[in-house]
Amino acid sequence: MNIKYIELKTGYNDDGPAWIGNVKESKSGKTVYFNDHAFQRCSSRGVTGIGGNYYDLETGEKYWISGVKKNGCDRHWLGHGKVIIDRKVIDEYLAITKSKSLNESHFDIQDIDDVFPIERIHAILNEQNE
Repeated sequence: MNIKYIELKTGYNDDGPAWIGNVKESKSGKTVYFNDHAFQRCSSRGVTGIGGNYYDLETGEKYWISGVKKNGCDRHWLGHGKVIIDRKVIDEYLAITKSKSLNESHFDIQDIDDVFPIERIHAILNEQNE
């Protein structure tokens, strides 16, 4: 597992809810699993990438998913709102950003369950390919 920045773009532009937490990636790297969701790159199934670089396989909503930035500025410069960060990844995030502490005006610390719906998504993808 590694940590990523995930932001909902559909309906929000640069102000959507955003998280930093553990993700799991498929062996091929095409699918990212986070918080009981599964995402694929917009280009992987002919989905246009306008508004995001990934889409939710079940809802079709667009998301921006990236590694966390070393400078700690993960949200788009036009975006607003706190980023929800999983309590379990704070130490790793601080090491990546070379920070001593989180700026609490930018983050909301929560416990995010590591739920990766691999079997459910495999069933959906297999059904689509039949």
